[in-house]
Amino acid sequence: MPTNSRLLLSCEHGGNRVPPTYAGLFVGQQSLLATHRGYDIGALRAARYLRTRLQAPLVAATTTRLLVDLNRSPGHRQLFSEFTRGLDPERRQEIIERHYRPYRDEVRAHIEAGIAAHGRVIHVSVHSFTPWSKAAARRCQVGLLYDPKRTAETEFCKTWQRALRVVEPALIVRRNYPYRGVSDGLVTSLRKRFDPIQYVGIELEINQALAQAGGKRWTDLLKALVATLPVPGEVDERPG
Repeated sequence: MPTNSRLLLSCEHGGNRVPPTYAGLFVGQQSLLATHRGYDIGALRAARYLRTRLQAPLVAATTTRLLVDLNRSPGHRQLFSEFTRGLDPERRQEIIERHYRPYRDEVRAHIEAGIAAHGRVIHVSVHSFTPWSKAAARRCQVGLLYDPKRTAETEFCKTWQRALRVVEPALIVRRNYPYRGVSDGLVTSLRKRFDPIQYVGIELEINQALAQAGGKRWTDLLKALVATLPVPGEVDERPG
């Protein structure tokens, strides 16, 4: 069994930049690019904070998800947006080769190197979510997504949730909310490649209302995430 762990951070929707080559596809779409559809608001700020405080490697993308969604599998209906879905196959493949594949290859390379050096990688993929969905409020500030069938992931999230509740009692922290931890995504695809003993994949979801408000609540949240993130040895390493 692994005796040590390497923490890896990633941020698939960190920015809303449009590469110059594809600028013509997004003429007049600046307002849309600035919304949650263009990127995960606050996610990159949170990921960079965690990287600095935890001294962990971070793989982050700043290209808008409306070009290609790095958190979707090949063939998924949301891999391309309405701005790129209608492009000819050669142009879509060009986007895959220039932006999608290099990012995913870099994340995978970090995991393989971490497993080789430490025996196990804890991968925290940082995202954010909108406060509302279909006119209903999402009653949560932090979501921890995982595969319930993988014991180490389950124990990791339970431990993190309990610790966050102690440090910030008013913080609503939920597991596998507002999304299911086994839905299509980068972490889900990596679970198929790596053994549950060697790879612990978690998606951290932060309510965008906190990021947009900023101030003390935002700062306190980031500090709490750093202070409570489980360290090696705090989670069950039995196979899931």
